[in-house]
Amino acid sequence: MAASHVRTPQGRQVGHASAVVAWESSGSGTPLVLVHGLSEDRRAWDPLVPRLEGRFRVVRLDLRGHGDSPDADDYGALAMAGDVAAVVAEAGIDEPPLLVGHSLGAVVVTAYATSAPARSVVNVDQPLRLGDFATALAPVADALRGPAFAETFAAVLDGLGHDGVPPESLEYLEARHRAARQDVVLGVWEQVFTTPPEELTALAASILAAVQVPYLAVHGSEPPPGYADWLTAQQPGARLEVWRGGHYPHLAEPDRFVELLSSL
Repeated sequence: MAASHVRTPQGRQVGHASAVVAWESSGSGTPLVLVHGLSEDRRAWDPLVPRLEGRFRVVRLDLRGHGDSPDADDYGALAMAGDVAAVVAEAGIDEPPLLVGHSLGAVVVTAYATSAPARSVVNVDQPLRLGDFATALAPVADALRGPAFAETFAAVLDGLGHDGVPPESLEYLEARHRAARQDVVLGVWEQVFTTPPEELTALAASILAAVQVPYLAVHGSEPPPGYADWLTAQQPGARLEVWRGGHYPHLAEPDRFVELLSSL
């Protein structure tokens, strides 16, 4: 299917790129690309978009296998980064965009920024010392592969916290987590399950080192011990801020988050 797009009566541009990714664009100003987390979709950004449209041209997308985007054979972060590149091209963005990714989306936009122009990268609550994540996930790997997937996945997400997230956002998130597709989750996490933790961390370090634009990490709780030093060792210009909100600091403090983006 060729890439295509339409404009709605409200002026919102929507479309598909590379026959894989559904996306939409609204507002005007500096281009801003928003990439959601695992099992969610572009609606995860709904509370922020009205606050952003007066300052940014906001482009948000559904990762492959999520929302309105169809399935794919490869759910790796590099493949998803290629989809972001396709959206940037199809949307006609002709200057380096500000890239914001939450959770899985943060891995995707970090990978994107290693090989494509970017204004800066904002990582929302995704520690990139991925060996730590693999070690934490290992005890529930078999449950995630089996019939207990739904409750196990929901427990993993709930364990990340959501302090201060408004009820309407929490309702959306819980619904998406309950509806998570086992094949997509396992596809995304396949490398985490099959790669030794030290190799995962080394891979993440090499990706971070290749990012040549300002890098900001916003966490909703304290990251693992030593993580801040590890991050700046790989990416000397990186900044790390700790807010409230558990896994969702951008939803717990949306106005603060918009002001942060406006300062970049």
